[in-house]
Amino acid sequence: MAALLASGLLAGCAATPDDPQARADAAAVNDPLEPVNRALFELHQVIDHFLLKPVAFTYTMLVPDPLRTGVRNALNNLKSPVYLANDLLQGENERAGETLQRFAINSTVGVLGLFDAADKWFGIAPHTEDFGQTLATWGVNEGPYLFIPVIGPSNPRDLGGLVVDSAADPLNWYLYNTDRDGWVIARTVVSGIDTRAELLDTLDNLERTSLDYYVTLRSIYRQRRVDEINNRQSRHPAVSPTLSQKAEVSTEIETRPVK
Repeated sequence: MAALLASGLLAGCAATPDDPQARADAAAVNDPLEPVNRALFELHQVIDHFLLKPVAFTYTMLVPDPLRTGVRNALNNLKSPVYLANDLLQGENERAGETLQRFAINSTVGVLGLFDAADKWFGIAPHTEDFGQTLATWGVNEGPYLFIPVIGPSNPRDLGGLVVDSAADPLNWYLYNTDRDGWVIARTVVSGIDTRAELLDTLDNLERTSLDYYVTLRSIYRQRRVDEINNRQSRHPAVSPTLSQKAEVSTEIETRPVK
């Protein structure tokens, strides 16, 4: 969090190009801290190469795909109260009802969320909501683009939303208040490993085919966040190779402007 605050201060001091076209280009990518972000991105790549990716690869080798899917479903089911709160904060009553139905069905028929019975048997498709999206619907600006090692692509609004979602999670409340802090860490680590494992082939392909891998991730992340905020997302959320967010990514980069 101290690093985030420092980044925000640096963003305010970032130099603005004198050339009008250069200013327009800089505003479009919204990355005034690009040199700092690129340095952090390179640090992330080292961490990913020597730790995150090998652990994720080992996970895929040792854990059968059906079991990995069950773990992923269960982790998503545990986040239902957070999704529900953000549905309500955004005034999305219909989506809030879907979240409640999914949680009730998957927690019972779906055996504590291991099986997505709500989607498979009742046609109630999953969706995600977070406080970063809620802030966006309230008119809060995203702020400058940031790349945070391990967390991945982000911005001050989404990072703040991540902190609020974690603090507001009822399961985290319970675990912290019953001296089970280790379970919070375990949940976060397992979620991160599952996320990285799900992205193994996708990120490898992107890195291999991109002229500038950093720019590709930045573009996809920002475009997909716009889709998520507008509730037009596909069933695969935005790119974020993180220890806290589940994600998949399309290899196509959309060219419409990012607000």
